[in-house]
Amino acid sequence: MRVSAVQRSPAYLERSATLGIVVDTIREAASQGSELVAFPETFVPGYPVWTDFTHASHFDHPLQRAAYAQYLDAAVDVGRGDLDPVVAASRDAGVFVYLGVAERSASGGSIYCSLVAIDPEHGVVSVHRKLKPTFGERLVWADGDGHGLVAHRFRGVTVSGLNCWENWMPLARTALHAQGTEIHIAAWPGTPGASHDVSRFIAREGRMFVVSSGAVLRAGDVPEHFALREALLAEGDRLTSGGAIIVGPDGSVLAEAELDTDCLLTADLDLALVREQRHNFDPTGHYGRSDVFDLTIDRRRSTTVLFED
Repeated sequence: MRVSAVQRSPAYLERSATLGIVVDTIREAASQGSELVAFPETFVPGYPVWTDFTHASHFDHPLQRAAYAQYLDAAVDVGRGDLDPVVAASRDAGVFVYLGVAERSASGGSIYCSLVAIDPEHGVVSVHRKLKPTFGERLVWADGDGHGLVAHRFRGVTVSGLNCWENWMPLARTALHAQGTEIHIAAWPGTPGASHDVSRFIAREGRMFVVSSGAVLRAGDVPEHFALREALLAEGDRLTSGGAIIVGPDGSVLAEAELDTDCLLTADLDLALVREQRHNFDPTGHYGRSDVFDLTIDRRRSTTVLFED
């Protein structure tokens, strides 16, 4: 199977324009023969990079409030149909898509870091909300749940995905290993130091291919109307640098993108290698020791209010 990892810049904080980039990228990947394409973490409408640089924990600061409100306005509402153009592009191109989005909650006041799986035949098949936002991300993203810990079958191959540092979470990985993942998507904001190390480790642990994506974001990409633009400009030109990488089930690097460049990283995956590598290690199979260990996953969608009309 030919797969592509996206290393590109979004139209930062512009939902509609970034969705246009997503659609164009799906078409480009399909024209190159890719059957699966993976976008970075919260690619639509962009990663909240200001939490790393602008004293985002300052309680009730007017610029932080304004920045959050702008991010909320630009977030994706799946139920409203914001992703309909991407679903159509996936269908027309015959490409399975993993798309990172900032997802607006049903209450309208919170944001989830979500990884949306889109099947070309069945449309949106899962929306995985990041289980635990990392460090400064907790100032803008709400905790997710286990509802999206689902692997999908596509053209005879089992695929799954997690957001960024969720890939460090042993039990989250175990939940996907148990479903037989052969190609795993790791969506990153554009941090090659972390993404490269983790991608190689979990590929060897799961004896699976890992396709890691990452965005490129420069200070000049931040729109003039953004409340914290001046603070971000003061940090220099490079805010995130990409780090897209594709790794084999033995931990070998099959393809690696040049940092700070917009590109579509593509590789051909021989799925027989997964079965070969699992000859001596299958983490939830013959190496699982179910007589000693067990894990229960709650995959119900978390909700504060349940209406029983």
